[in-house]
Amino acid sequence: MSSELIVNVEESEISIALLEDKNLVEFSKEGRDTSFSVGDIYLGKVRKIMPGLNAAFVNIGCEKDAFLHYLDLGNHFPTVNAYIKQITVDKRKALPIQKVQFENDLCKGGSVSDILINGQNILVQVTKEPISTKGPRLTAEISIAGRNLILLPFAHKISISQKIKSSLEKKRLQQLIKSVLPKNFGVIVRTAAEGKMVAELDNELKILVKRWEDTLLKVTKETVPTRVANEIGRTVSILRDIFSPNFEAIYVNDKETYDEILDYVTLISPEHGKIVKFYKDKDTPIFDNFNVTKQLKSSFGRVVSVKSGAYLMIEHTEALHSIDVNSGTRAKLSDEQEENALEINIAAAAEIARQLRLRDMGGIIVIDFIDLSKLTNRQILFEKMLEFMSSDRTTHKILPLSKFGLMQITRQRVRPEMRVTTTELCPTCEGKGRIQPSLLFTERLEKELEIIVKQLKVKKIILTVHPFIYAYINQGFFSLKWKWRLKYGLGICIFSIQGYALLEYKFTDKERNEIII
Repeated sequence: MSSELIVNVEESEISIALLEDKNLVEFSKEGRDTSFSVGDIYLGKVRKIMPGLNAAFVNIGCEKDAFLHYLDLGNHFPTVNAYIKQITVDKRKALPIQKVQFENDLCKGGSVSDILINGQNILVQVTKEPISTKGPRLTAEISIAGRNLILLPFAHKISISQKIKSSLEKKRLQQLIKSVLPKNFGVIVRTAAEGKMVAELDNELKILVKRWEDTLLKVTKETVPTRVANEIGRTVSILRDIFSPNFEAIYVNDKETYDEILDYVTLISPEHGKIVKFYKDKDTPIFDNFNVTKQLKSSFGRVVSVKSGAYLMIEHTEALHSIDVNSGTRAKLSDEQEENALEINIAAAAEIARQLRLRDMGGIIVIDFIDLSKLTNRQILFEKMLEFMSSDRTTHKILPLSKFGLMQITRQRVRPEMRVTTTELCPTCEGKGRIQPSLLFTERLEKELEIIVKQLKVKKIILTVHPFIYAYINQGFFSLKWKWRLKYGLGICIFSIQGYALLEYKFTDKERNEIII
């Protein structure tokens, strides 16, 4: 399976599309000024203790106070808390973390009111972004993620990814990490570390320890509440988690972001630096060029088509997501009802697995498949869903079909669900429902073109339109485009943009400045 990452950097936001065999499987979009990302570390202040919830609300600078449960404080919270208090009071007396003596572990059955007090400073990390009316979710067990390792300050354990199956490889990694790991640090060895040599892992470990030391340095200097460590950029974060030798290319349309990604890829895999490519074409948007725009429009609506005429109905509520599988015209293609239903359900399961990743749907998902009477067919469908979901990196659990034909999936939710509006407000009527006659549209374009050439004296003109209008203007041996060129000059260029509404258009000069009449 070949993978491509398409990064579209715009003035106010960054959109990232992951393609597998040219099919869109993951999409994320965030503002360039977005804060409170998963993985960010804050020095916060306890705002309110809630004994009934055995939790506390912590001010980290978000509009809504963040939520911290007692069980998320971690076993070594007494040690961490004492150390943070020490370095914020007098950093000159603070011992290096390697020399810290651990206090007794936190009692799992204890009360938050016995550990925290209002106004107390606390070092926390975001585990869930603000969703709906809820503030961020926090943990006091700090972790710093890298490509191969996750560093755990104030811990002793070395954990190996369960996806590494070889017991010999697990033992090798355990011994290797133990030989280079500083005292009072723990490590989680990620799947990507399989087969890596000691020099590479040791180098990454030193980088992660340095990031932790930089975090502590900020803790001693900043006022509360404040962010003391940023998770790396969203693009690089995705790369860190999913990068593999199967990546064919990473396309970026912004030079600064391109340099950032190139530096990271060169660092983790020098031989793959050449796959990072700068997209220079200013005439065709990067998402249009790689067919991302069309796939977004067809994948994010309430109704999603499945091959052979079947379709899905996807509904979202506050409590759960429901997906209804419908046979549509596919039901007419086979006389064998059970066989036909199984085939439709398997095709729908593949599309549902893609939709969960694409929309980043979390929480409870209930799927109403077409009824199957045979137990063996139900088991086949369940196993197929497990197979299709195996590439999903987000923690999830799938239950077999119930006697009502329903399948339940729980999928970890750490950020708001991705939603893309697929409907468009008509730019011509502005939602009023009445427009000028379509037959006069090209006449209006030509009138504006004449004004631009003869009155504004612009020689190089770029007209961008919807693909249908573009096809109409270019149709025929002696097309409308060539008539305009002969009449107004050869400096007229016409391009199509898939994201435009049908009668939307824009005139720009050669510097891409919009010409408004």
